Amino acid sequence: MAESDWDTVTVLRKKGSAAQSKSKQAITAAQRKGEEVETSKKWAAGQNKQHLVTKNTAKLDRETEELSHQRVPLEVGKVIQQGRQNKGLTQKDLATKINEKPQIIAEYEAGKAIPNNQIMGKIERAIGLKLRGREIGLPFDAAPAKK
Repeated sequence: MAESDWDTVTVLRKKGSAAQSKSKQAITAAQRKGEEVETSKKWAAGQNKQHLVTKNTAKLDRETEELSHQRVPLEVGKVIQQGRQNKGLTQKDLATKINEKPQIIAEYEAGKAIPNNQIMGKIERAIGLKLRGREIGLPFDAAPAKK
């Protein structure tokens, strides 16, 4: 017991929180004392300027080109629908067979989907008809071989 001194008390305190050191009063007090104060302006701090228009609006007004994604042609959608019906499958059955959502099949048949080669390949194998290239609608196995 001789090693511990019960009369000595040590109190550990924080010097101040980060919010206190950033307050206006703390900054002016530090400047008065002559301490070094680092200030930096953050870009658009405290403003909701996350989405800025990068192009000139007049340039956008003059733009005449229609910018949109290429969609699956209706011809391909009809081929998918006919092939699916010939196999006796519903949209849900076909979607389950190719491990996709039924909504994707509906979008392809309606011509609203953005073409994806992986999905198109799965559908081709499932219904047995070509959906890409010049041989749209031909049986998948009867496609001519490349020379």
